[in-house]
Amino acid sequence: MTPRWLVGTAVAALLSVGAAAQTPQGQVPSGETSLGSVTLPRAVMANGQTLRAGAYQVRLTAEAAQPTVPGIQMERWVEFLRGGKVVGREVVSIIPRDEEKDLHSGGKGPRPAAGTARVETLKGDDYVRVWINRRGVNYLLHLPPAKG
Repeated sequence: MTPRWLVGTAVAALLSVGAAAQTPQGQVPSGETSLGSVTLPRAVMANGQTLRAGAYQVRLTAEAAQPTVPGIQMERWVEFLRGGKVVGREVVSIIPRDEEKDLHSGGKGPRPAAGTARVETLKGDDYVRVWINRRGVNYLLHLPPAKG
C-alpha cells in the first residue's frame, strides 16, 4: 500500500505542473515551473554559492524574494539544477509582457526569442546576465563572477 503522504505529494506535484502549463501566454506563473536550460560560460556566484561553468536546468519557485526592492514589481527565487539536484539559488527579476517595452537590452544583441535563453558577460566582465524568455515573460538574473 502506498503511504498517504506520498500520494499527497504526487498529487500536489501534478497540480503544480498542471497550473504552470495552464498559465496564459505573457502572464507570470503563480507556482513552480521550469524555465529551461542555460549554459554558464564561467564560474559565477549565486546567493553566496559558486556555480561552476556548464549546463543547468533553471526552475522558477513559488517563493517571493524578501524584502521587496522598490521599483521592482516581481522578484522570485530560481533554482539551478544539475543532474536533478538543486546546486544553487538566486533571485530573478520578472518582467511580464505588458512591461516589456521598458526593458532595454544593454547587451551585445537583441532580446532572446520566445522559448530561448541568452547568457552573456556584461560590463567589463563584472557580471554574467542570464536572460530567459519563457511564454512571453522575461526572467533576468545578474550573477557576479566567482572569486579565484
